Amino acid sequence: MFLGVDYYPEQWAPSMLEEDLDNICELGCSAIRIGEFAWHRMERVEGEYDFSFFDHVIERAKARGLSIVMGTPTAAIPAWLAKKHPDILSEFEDGTKRTFGGRHVYCFNSKEMYRYTRGIVRAMAEHYKEEKAIVAWQIDNEFGHEDSDMCWCPQCRQAFQDYLREKFGGDIQALNETYGTAFWSQEYNDFDEIPLPGPTITTHNPALRLDWERFRSQSVVKFANFQIRLLREMIPHAVVIHDFPGGGLGKHVDYSAVSKQLDLVAYNNYPVWGGQREPLPPSEIAFGLDYIRGLKGQNFWITEAIMGAQGHDITGFLPRPNQAKMWAYQSMARGCQSLFFFRYRGGTKGAEQFCYGVLDADNRKGRKFYEVQSFFRDIKQYAPQLETPLSSQVAIVYDYDCLAAFRIQRQSVLLNCEEEMKKYHKFFYDRNVNVDVIPADRDFSAYKVLILPQMILAKPEVQKKLAEFARQGGSVVLTYRDFVKDSDNNLVLGKQIPVDFNALAGVYVAETESLQEGQEVPVAGEGEFAHIQGRGGIFRDMLVADDAQVLLRYSDPFYQGFAAVTCKPQKDGYVYYLGCGLEESVLNQVLEIISRRQKIHLEAAFPGVEVVYRGAGESRICMVMNHNSQEVVYAGRTLAPFECCICPAAETP
Repeated sequence: MFLGVDYYPEQWAPSMLEEDLDNICELGCSAIRIGEFAWHRMERVEGEYDFSFFDHVIERAKARGLSIVMGTPTAAIPAWLAKKHPDILSEFEDGTKRTFGGRHVYCFNSKEMYRYTRGIVRAMAEHYKEEKAIVAWQIDNEFGHEDSDMCWCPQCRQAFQDYLREKFGGDIQALNETYGTAFWSQEYNDFDEIPLPGPTITTHNPALRLDWERFRSQSVVKFANFQIRLLREMIPHAVVIHDFPGGGLGKHVDYSAVSKQLDLVAYNNYPVWGGQREPLPPSEIAFGLDYIRGLKGQNFWITEAIMGAQGHDITGFLPRPNQAKMWAYQSMARGCQSLFFFRYRGGTKGAEQFCYGVLDADNRKGRKFYEVQSFFRDIKQYAPQLETPLSSQVAIVYDYDCLAAFRIQRQSVLLNCEEEMKKYHKFFYDRNVNVDVIPADRDFSAYKVLILPQMILAKPEVQKKLAEFARQGGSVVLTYRDFVKDSDNNLVLGKQIPVDFNALAGVYVAETESLQEGQEVPVAGEGEFAHIQGRGGIFRDMLVADDAQVLLRYSDPFYQGFAAVTCKPQKDGYVYYLGCGLEESVLNQVLEIISRRQKIHLEAAFPGVEVVYRGAGESRICMVMNHNSQEVVYAGRTLAPFECCICPAAETP
């Protein structure tokens, strides 16, 4: 377990280093994270590498027993590089070149970016390959953040055309057939005719746009793997990480694909940011942590945990006393095993002046300093338990291509795929059941329940795994807009929805519609579910049950004969189909039925109280976190606002 702060010594006078490192040790840190934005400090002039500044920082940190997380500085290219090679800068959708001065402004398909990245990373690795104080290497910073995953420059167009040429084996007619380019006379004679899907009249071909999304993701993945290979060539034992930002499910890059070659994934956890009226609800913070844990299916690091208010041009909400400390406890409870607070001292110059740190610009030790100190002192006692894997019986399954398909064709003005996932996650969060949020290529065998919100593309390899999972005793929960299209983002002629899964689900979709605000439709249970009454919205599939049990039907005048929710028993498991966006009270009742059949223990707690068990055997612990701004009582214990209680699991009911 490493506990520390993000430290940017290049932003401060050299005379401050010794006192800063003393204070960092007083906090209880065991490590510092440095270097990720310091390219110019390391290479002021092209090809002249100078690491003496960081040599001194590392030497003085080592003298105090501190370990180092070293970042490759490629997220912020130096001005001389942008001046010499302006094509390295990425472009907006309208063709305007991004101006040097921010961060993440390079194009992922720039040959010059690859060339200069090779130079700085190899030089760093050669220089520090024997440095034992470096316990991890972080590549770049927050891939895909702030729309940096999108570029529309000529280099990207050429690379996209090459990507398609390779995918279709140089056969342009195969592309025409796959895309259906006879529509609107879009047939291509050669790959160099293919445009980027920028602004046009109406919209571009959905299959073309999906391949564009895949290409954008591949561009980032290739660049990440390039840096990983460079480091491992020089330092075979290197632990390589990357710090992912929030909102990964909405990026134009598949973070699970980026993660495959990493040793560990790391997360920058911002429950509140400038412009937000208040922090995210605790369940949504937990969802983000569970998603990050699911990228590799293992514990992760937090490389940026906030302590003060955050914001660039707009100053954010100030976490209440002990609230940010609570979020740190929550991170550890949900799979974080090393944590760094952002940042040691808030900046006084540059774009992040209002990203407040453990210390503020006044450089005085105050409440935040001592909260961090007390957190570090407390949490390190539980390192053995928190370094063990966290197991779950329930998984929410997503697929990058499916999420991209909804970015391309949203289909309902109310539909937000990530928000739909959070609804299912919240049910289990509120009942203290661990949930993994995982990509569809993962092994499913360890789970009891799989939920697939809006899995719109029918991919045979995924469907085969789902069928086997259900036969072996698991419960598969399908939702509206599951398996509607093929893997090329096209509808399928002559097949009923859910495509290639209707027999297993025991239903087919006769008709479908998108619903808007105020158009919710009544749903009513029947048989043993007759007590369930409520409404559904966003979207609805009119289901015809072939050999599935109908749990709920639509009860509006025109479509009252159609099923809304169904269940078909398998050899040992079940396949459910939820044909509309159920209101929370109804969804909860349905999920309770599913959980009860799978013998999943639901432990309802006081609202705003989160309970997580970690470790195994006699050393197992229970972490009880009060996310409320008022005192609560749980299991006979009084918890102050934003307090966390950690006790042996045997002492909890």
